[in-house]
Amino acid sequence: MLPTIPCTQLQVAHIAKKGNANWCTYIFSSVIIYSSNAKENNEMSFGQNLQFLRKMHKGMTQDKLAEKMGVSRQTISKWEMDSAFPEMETAIELCKLFSCSLDELLRGNMNSDSDAYTNIRLEELPSFRYVRYAVISGMPEDDAVKHVNAWATSCGIEQPEIIGWDFPFVSQEQINVYHMHGYAAACILPPCFHSTCTDLEIITQASQRYAVITISEPFRAAFSLIPNAYKTLMRYMEVNGLQHKQAKEILPCFEKVYETDGITNMDVYIAVASPYGL
Repeated sequence: MLPTIPCTQLQVAHIAKKGNANWCTYIFSSVIIYSSNAKENNEMSFGQNLQFLRKMHKGMTQDKLAEKMGVSRQTISKWEMDSAFPEMETAIELCKLFSCSLDELLRGNMNSDSDAYTNIRLEELPSFRYVRYAVISGMPEDDAVKHVNAWATSCGIEQPEIIGWDFPFVSQEQINVYHMHGYAAACILPPCFHSTCTDLEIITQASQRYAVITISEPFRAAFSLIPNAYKTLMRYMEVNGLQHKQAKEILPCFEKVYETDGITNMDVYIAVASPYGL
């Protein structure tokens, strides 16, 4: 489940198998046996998962991982190419290092749709002010963004910076009977913004550090790319010992859509609570 955001004084509108690689993993008390021809289509190889986790861990090199595992760099390279595999004790040490389970490491798909995701990083966002508006409907994203854009135009804000997030306060009847869900959109206010527009509350957020991932062309497969971006970010945080911050005075997570050179991108943000360590 994705992080949720408090709704204090929030105005709400209610509107009626990769490639040909196949592997099966058998785990015994002291050894892991790998055999072919039993890997599901939605799973990745051990080597792909290991490479993904290594790069997520502060950009770790093969040499650095080899040093930590007490093996040669060539051995790491063979692991990542699935031409050799670690023994049980070493596999467990890899799981401890990367904060994952054996099942995830050996059989999971830890980096699905990786080509769509770029530039995973930490950002310190300075303090900013914003207004927000939520909609519960069959298509709440468009409705919420449209309303906030209209508000910004009425207040004289040119090229408004719009962010959004899932709005969780939806009844089971709205979900199950009417197939509705919720979405909140917000306009980040320019630093010198002063207006008599008072129909939406102006909220101030203090500076906050976020883990961020960029999705290229997110709407070509929105129902998989966007949720997987959150999962990838959470994995990045786990691997690097970062904790998710949830507090009513900050936005725990949000999304921002923009265009660069004619390509639509989305940045996904998750608030980070742990001390600087990268």
